Amino acid sequence: MVSQFGSLGYTIMGKTADLTVVQKTIIDTLHKEGKPQTFTAKEAGRSQSAVSKHVNRKLSGRKKCGRKTCTTNRENRSLERLVKQNRFKNLGELHKEWTEAGVKASRSTTHRHVKEFGYSCCIPIVKPLLNHRQRQRRLTWAKEKKKWTVAQWSKVLFSDESKFCISFGKQGPRIWRKSGEAHSPSCLKSSVKFPQSVMIWGTMSSAGVDLLCFLKTKVTAPDYQEILEHFMLPSADQIFKDPDFIFQQDLAPAHTAKSTKSWLNDHSVGVLDWPANSSDLNPIENLWGIVKRKMRNKRPKNADELKATVKETWASTPPQQCHRLITSMPRRIEAVIKAKGAPTKY
Repeated sequence: MVSQFGSLGYTIMGKTADLTVVQKTIIDTLHKEGKPQTFTAKEAGRSQSAVSKHVNRKLSGRKKCGRKTCTTNRENRSLERLVKQNRFKNLGELHKEWTEAGVKASRSTTHRHVKEFGYSCCIPIVKPLLNHRQRQRRLTWAKEKKKWTVAQWSKVLFSDESKFCISFGKQGPRIWRKSGEAHSPSCLKSSVKFPQSVMIWGTMSSAGVDLLCFLKTKVTAPDYQEILEHFMLPSADQIFKDPDFIFQQDLAPAHTAKSTKSWLNDHSVGVLDWPANSSDLNPIENLWGIVKRKMRNKRPKNADELKATVKETWASTPPQQCHRLITSMPRRIEAVIKAKGAPTKY
């Protein structure tokens, strides 16, 4: 005979998990009917020992054992509200503000409750600040490009600038050393106030990467136009083999200057309209990160060696990797729409 509770299918993984309200109801009902504990355990989806403990506890009138909590559910909810109001408060600030409201709890209790809420202390991800107008512009742009296919994005030449620095003596967060070796040269982590660095301008497309341009000073509009003529146009000719391509650039002052716009029009270069502060929409930003991660174990000693290392690492980027980044564009568009213009995980 199949019990009326058999179709509920309530099971709890683990022998030490507490009984649910439904399981307690099933056990109590079947116990009153005089059913054996083996049958009751099967219907409730629990072990026979769990059923026996529940029945014996009810018969003896004994409540659940264990130390009582020092805070109420209402006080716990107030702590969770404090966390949500300002995610940047440290544990000490949360504990102080919570106890000042009349809650009697230790710092460890505060920490335990915060962890029970599902929060953990992490390093925040840095994203560009977007105002309301910029979010709306991103959302509108994403909706306009929602139907673009990967084939259409493959005709776009993405460009961007990035800074590469020399990290002197980088040996990781920890080292192996013996007693008395703390000041040994081999055990020191060196630091410099102004490490040598290079600023780079580059392009990428679905076909791969091309020429890099090392920038010496702050780029003005005339400087940028020379970069376009000596680096962007040759790259486009080599990659696309025809003038039917779209050039992407951000809204830097040198890029949006009137003289730059005239130069692009004179050379019949179609420019992709681009929303402000939208590095998460540009796949070349991810490529810069990949190149920098590949250079972690490199130890250039000066700017010249740094340039050579960047060139070598950049040139070794496989076209398949660039193609994968381009195929992520539809997902980036969907992410912006879902976030209503706010920054995305990209």
